[in-house]
Amino acid sequence: MHTVIRSLVVCLLTSLVFTFRPAFADPPLVIGTASPLGVYHVAGRAICRVMKAPCTAQPSAGSSANLEAIRQGKLLVALVQSDTQYHAVKGTESFANSGPDNSLRAVFSLHSEPFTLVVRRDAGIRDLEDLVHHAVNIGNPGSGQRSTMLQLMKTRGWTKDDFKLVNELPANQQSIELCHGNIDAMVYTVGHPNASVAQAVRLCDATMIDLQGGVVDRLIEQHPYFTRAWIAGGLYGPNQPAVRTFGVKATLMAAQDADPELIYQLVASVFENFLRFKAFHPAFGLLTPQGMMQEGLTAPLHEGALRYYREQGWIEDIRLAEEKNETSIE
Repeated sequence: MHTVIRSLVVCLLTSLVFTFRPAFADPPLVIGTASPLGVYHVAGRAICRVMKAPCTAQPSAGSSANLEAIRQGKLLVALVQSDTQYHAVKGTESFANSGPDNSLRAVFSLHSEPFTLVVRRDAGIRDLEDLVHHAVNIGNPGSGQRSTMLQLMKTRGWTKDDFKLVNELPANQQSIELCHGNIDAMVYTVGHPNASVAQAVRLCDATMIDLQGGVVDRLIEQHPYFTRAWIAGGLYGPNQPAVRTFGVKATLMAAQDADPELIYQLVASVFENFLRFKAFHPAFGLLTPQGMMQEGLTAPLHEGALRYYREQGWIEDIRLAEEKNETSIE
């Protein structure tokens, strides 16, 4: 009798295991972000929070590293700066050796990311020209801020030799190095308010510098992915003035072969929980569906994203939309 009961229990447990296993069989969607202290990681976690499917936000070295991971099939979805996205699609700058990535697809854009120059007050840096002969952190290889800083240096005619010291620290280390006096300035392409910038301002009385003038004017004129940007006053204390600079857009990108249904569900989850999504960070406050579908996107829209936008009536003529996207990578 006991043997029969044990057999029945084993059969019941086995049945339950096989009944519930499919709910956990699908691997989670991994979204490549950047530094854990940056807004990209907040964005990745926010997307995962509103999705019903398994999802995780994975820190990374940044935009360029994320794009390489998508190209190599190591990531399906990742956040990248609009300028690095542009270069990946066109096969220019740091992607010249790899060539154009015709398989890269856009999902939507997110917040504006001002290029932010943070300096020690005692370093005597008042504008861009004062950076010469100072110790500067330009960002780790693979990061978006490094890519933007190198573009700014190229436009100005600078090389690394023009600085006293060039560090290549990741974003989550640079504010501490600034406070320890190991660097005089750090750059960050990021949405605001940002924890790393706040740390520098709070712990070592750092400040942000305006970036204006002929160099920035030429940079914006020559490169369509850059726009004028500003950082609102008071974000880092009552005496912090507004800062005028330039910037890019954060964009969510996907591999062409990412499951269209998965991308559709991702997009639907964000826009059907839009107020909840925007509440995750102040940088998301001004987002609109119309802007997210168009601004900062060089790569064609992914099939799954395009399907959702069509259903909402946001893209009424699918043929024209596809033609527009196709010509963007020619």
